Amino acid sequence: MPNPGNPFLALAAPQIAGLTPYVPGKPLSELARELGISSAVKLASNENPLGCGEAAQAAYVDCAAELGRYPDGGAFALRRAIAEHHGVDAAQVTVGNGSNDVLDLVARTFLHPGVESVFSEHAFAVYPLATQAVGATARVAPARDFGHDLAAMAALVSERTRVVWIANPNNPTGTWLAAEPLRAFIAGLPAHALVVVDEAYFEYVTAPDYPDTSRWLADFPNLIVTRTFAKVYGLAALRVGYGLSHPDLAELLNRVRHPFNVNAPAQAAAIAALGDRAHVQRSVAHNRAEMARVTAGLEQLGIGCIPSVCNFVTADLGRPAGPVEQALLREGVICRPVGNYGLPNHLRISIGLAEENTRMLAALERVLTT
Repeated sequence: MPNPGNPFLALAAPQIAGLTPYVPGKPLSELARELGISSAVKLASNENPLGCGEAAQAAYVDCAAELGRYPDGGAFALRRAIAEHHGVDAAQVTVGNGSNDVLDLVARTFLHPGVESVFSEHAFAVYPLATQAVGATARVAPARDFGHDLAAMAALVSERTRVVWIANPNNPTGTWLAAEPLRAFIAGLPAHALVVVDEAYFEYVTAPDYPDTSRWLADFPNLIVTRTFAKVYGLAALRVGYGLSHPDLAELLNRVRHPFNVNAPAQAAAIAALGDRAHVQRSVAHNRAEMARVTAGLEQLGIGCIPSVCNFVTADLGRPAGPVEQALLREGVICRPVGNYGLPNHLRISIGLAEENTRMLAALERVLTT
């Protein structure tokens, strides 16, 4: 937690004083240290419960003999594989230490004191963090049905707007925007306002009206699309993601990008994962089946959920979620309260393995009835 008495605070940039660090899901090791529970299940970080595919794991292991070498700083092979996957030029690809790194690159490149960024209430926590860290002003549009209200966001765009952040689908609510309204929104933005469409959960979505905005890059030079290998590809530990944009935007982002920001094993594993369609299909099928079972189980407990197309559900407990989350921790189940997103009664629950989901539902029933 921030220390307001930190003696070095006066030396920091003014915007850092009110900055609160991003808080990730509690690690299993932390729960073991705190409560002595060594057999917990973690359903707090939207990880792929199947892990990575065999091809990615083999590619990672094959790098062991070369750990003394720096990685390819330009990630040539990875950028080429990503470009081929999307049918774009490699000059349009910016790699990152996770897609969060690309979001931060956008903020550091295009935001500064005196300009603004626009995003939605309940949107991903990195957008306000990245905006405040560089001294820009955040304009937050009220949500509609826990998702993005594009009309409200458009009303906040001004001559000072430089970046509009859109998570599609959104974390932590799981909501999504259909193709037609999203395309119309982007088309209506002024040329000086870049729009970042954050598609971290893209591969999980099966809704027929959900767009692949990477196909719109030729139409909108102010569009940046971000993706990650942390979710469906199961490479969360390696931290590798990317952005797709007009080559001129990518060139600016690469001026700011840290050298060697994606390590060699991550590059190799990501290339292999990108070609392993079977693992992606298995992961999506598992998520669909277990999502249906988890939401049905929550409904039996009288708990409603925000409709989600991701690999998690956000449940409305009808009471403060903090005490429920703490009680679940004592049961050895780690979920994610989202009060920091303005949802104090909601608990985000990642879809895990079948046995993990069963354990979570049983633990939640005990917690709510005792």
